[in-house]
Amino acid sequence: NEYAIKNIQWITGNSFTVERGRQQIEECISTWDIPASWLHWSEFLREEELKYSKRYHYRVCWSIPTRRKPIPRATASVYFVIEISKIKPAALPVEVFFTLEASRLIHRPEQCQFREKWLKDIIENKIILMERL
Repeated sequence: NEYAIKNIQWITGNSFTVERGRQQIEECISTWDIPASWLHWSEFLREEELKYSKRYHYRVCWSIPTRRKPIPRATASVYFVIEISKIKPAALPVEVFFTLEASRLIHRPEQCQFREKWLKDIIENKIILMERL
């Protein structure tokens, strides 16, 4: 890996709130190398209760509005999960992972350099599908 992956200091399980989680996702995204032409918004989706943990699901929706197309034809979503263990000490940082829309591959922010190409590919594929219909 030729460059260090920028990672933020994730909050501990005991200081987690839904809104703090969303803010941290925004912080994490701000370290990604994505051109300013991309706009995004983030939202909390749902809480999921598991046997040994709680998962908080978020969505970050990306698009490139332009003067000619202020309402983009397609958007690309990145889904984040913040997981809080019910077993591990609450003073440990939360676990975070994300997936891209239409992909099952799970990424961890600290192990993965996010690529703008991933967003472009999602949007290009959607536009191709729309044009086929």
